[in-house]
Amino acid sequence: MRLNGIDERLERHQYPATTQDIITAHGNAHVELADGSERLEDVLSRLGEETFERPEDVYDAIRTGVCHRGVGRRFYSDRDPDAIGETGPTQISF
Repeated sequence: MRLNGIDERLERHQYPATTQDIITAHGNAHVELADGSERLEDVLSRLGEETFERPEDVYDAIRTGVCHRGVGRRFYSDRDPDAIGETGPTQISF
C-alpha cells in the first residue's frame, strides 16, 4: 500500500480531527493498493466516525480500512496444516 502523498497532507492537517474532517479535506486522494487504488473517503467511511489525535491514528485507520485489493493474496496462509496426501517441510522451532 502506498499513500501517494496523503501522509504529507495528513501531517499538515490540524488535530484533533474527526473522520468527516479528514474526508472533507482529503477524501478524493487515492491510496495505491496491491491491486488498484481506492479513494481515502471510501477507506475511512467503512470505519465509522472517529476522532483522530494525530496523523499516525489516521494511518492506522487506513491500514485497517482498505478493501481486499490491498492485502495481496486473499485467504493465503503459510501457517495452514498440510492437506491430506501432502507432505510439507519439517517444522523447525526457534
